[in-house]
Amino acid sequence: MPAAPVEILSNSPEFTVSELSSALKRTVEDTYGHVRVRGEISGFRGPHSSGHCYFALKDDSAKIEAVIWKGVHGRMRFKPQEGLEVIATGKLTTYPGSSKYQIVIEAIEPAGVGALMALMEERKKKLAAEGLFDEARKQLLPWLPEVIGVVTSPTGAVIRDILHRLEDRFPRRVLVWPVRVQGEGSAEQIAAAIHGFNALEEGGKIPRPDLLIVARGGGSLEDLWSFNEEIVVRAAAESMIPLISAVGHETDVTLIDFAADKRAPTPTAAAEMAVPVRAELFVEIASLARRSLASWQRVQDHRRSELRSASRALPKLHDLLAIPRQRLDRASAQLPRALRSNAHAYERRLSAIGGRLTVTTLRMQIERGKEKIERLTAGAERCARLHIQQRETRLRYVAQLLNALSYKGVLDRGFALVRDEHGQPLHAAANINSGQRLNIEFADGRVGAIADGDGTPAVKPKAAPAKPASKRTTDFGVKKVQGDLF
Repeated sequence: MPAAPVEILSNSPEFTVSELSSALKRTVEDTYGHVRVRGEISGFRGPHSSGHCYFALKDDSAKIEAVIWKGVHGRMRFKPQEGLEVIATGKLTTYPGSSKYQIVIEAIEPAGVGALMALMEERKKKLAAEGLFDEARKQLLPWLPEVIGVVTSPTGAVIRDILHRLEDRFPRRVLVWPVRVQGEGSAEQIAAAIHGFNALEEGGKIPRPDLLIVARGGGSLEDLWSFNEEIVVRAAAESMIPLISAVGHETDVTLIDFAADKRAPTPTAAAEMAVPVRAELFVEIASLARRSLASWQRVQDHRRSELRSASRALPKLHDLLAIPRQRLDRASAQLPRALRSNAHAYERRLSAIGGRLTVTTLRMQIERGKEKIERLTAGAERCARLHIQQRETRLRYVAQLLNALSYKGVLDRGFALVRDEHGQPLHAAANINSGQRLNIEFADGRVGAIADGDGTPAVKPKAAPAKPASKRTTDFGVKKVQGDLF
């Protein structure tokens, strides 16, 4: 027979899965409430649709899950990136749904300068590939700006150095946009300042700068990191106002230096690039004035020498007038003899014409004029008779046409013309009212009538019949039979 099962008695407490998970969670959170973990970010694909970030921290032999809540991620100075070695600060907790423990990160920073340099180099390659650092897109600085905008801390020594250097070289109007140059939110303030200066309208209440200077004093790579943020670099690259980057000392390099139109090793050097030296300009202007005056004097001396040479080459006045004088003397000597000869010639011509002018000649001229007048008169009479005949023929044709188109011919064929009391023709029975007085014209006269109600007019003869239209004879023998329609 098989052996009976043995009942094992134990005094260990019994937990449910949820109770055990809650106990482990309290134990982990109480023991590791605040920790700093160094490791490499792995599995980061950007924020989730909810805004939270999920990834892992790993080293050579272990890995721990990590999460950054949405609100914390928005306030972070350094954003997590795949493969970046960081030091994360947060607290450990467990996730009962998958029996895992994880770190809820509250702050994150690169693990040393090497990590920052690697991140900076990677970001530089990315922005350069977009063309933000191309020399072709950089603008020339204005030679003498009227207004200079400065983006920097209002309390540091940088702004005092810039103002002092501008005062020494060439005083200009300066607008300062105060910002934080390091720490949380500094990158956003710097980018907003650059965009703000560009948004100012020309001729507005606040003048729009002709040149921008983004400046900060020296510091560590971590202190200067705000000027490596993408938001700042993109703002500098998009600026329509020429921009000088003056961040740190000569050995400090930030990404804004590559996007700016000009890089200055120091803020003081940026002020020197912005304006020329006024005293040197005065000296140069005086030198140019002296050189211009000396050049003008040389030109005048050269022209004076050329004028003297040209005057020596010209002939003398008496030489120019010698030949014309001889011609004048010769002509004046020949003038009396020429006048006498001309007078004799005209006298002979007058005598010849006077000899031909006799009474017989005048009579012949008159006779020829009379004959010409007679010919012209006969021609005019013929033209008049021909014109009159043409007019008579045309008039007869018009009279025949008028008779053919006259309404009298229609009346002769037995029709009548009905008019109202005002003498206006009526064309339809619908236009006639009952009791209306009518005037009916026949070929041999007119009669009056009154319209009855059924459209049949009642004829009432007049006391005196209308006289037939008189017939007149025109001057050319044509009878006018055209009547008057109106």
